[in-house]
Amino acid sequence: MDAARQCLIEALDRYAARWPEEGEVRHFAAWVRDQVQPFHRETLEGHFTASAWLVSADGERALLMLHRKLGRWLQPGGHADGEPDLPDVALREAEEETGLRKLEVLPEIFDVDRHIIPARGQEPEHWHYDVRYAVIARGSEDFIVNEESLELDWRAITDIAADATLEGSLRRMATKWLRRSH
Repeated sequence: MDAARQCLIEALDRYAARWPEEGEVRHFAAWVRDQVQPFHRETLEGHFTASAWLVSADGERALLMLHRKLGRWLQPGGHADGEPDLPDVALREAEEETGLRKLEVLPEIFDVDRHIIPARGQEPEHWHYDVRYAVIARGSEDFIVNEESLELDWRAITDIAADATLEGSLRRMATKWLRRSH
């Protein structure tokens, strides 16, 4: 096994030790070990993605995007596209999808979420193994909406945690962040 895969497995093991109630993480380590190309979207059964739980420098707000294709509020993120350095993927996606610069990726995995993506066009239904990293906006908070989103919005993390209309994984990340920073 190459060093990048081994590094990810070790990070997943540390995550599992911090969040033992989240049994879903076992699927991630198995996917890294068992798939020939787990980081490539050409692996049609599923592949790794990386996301940014993008928070303001004061730790009070998170930047969410209204996803153009899905019509739901989500965190910035996207496909690894063959890149096993998932913190770097999360950073790249955060920059591309928000226009923000001077972002700092915290080194440990912040959250994981395995979810099914419905079939669309020629693409069959498949799994996304989304590894999420906390990313801090250290510079300007002036974002730029790109073609992947309809809208971006800085929201109070306490509001995200309490908003039952949002995705469960967003509320889980908000709750984790609040536990971590208070």
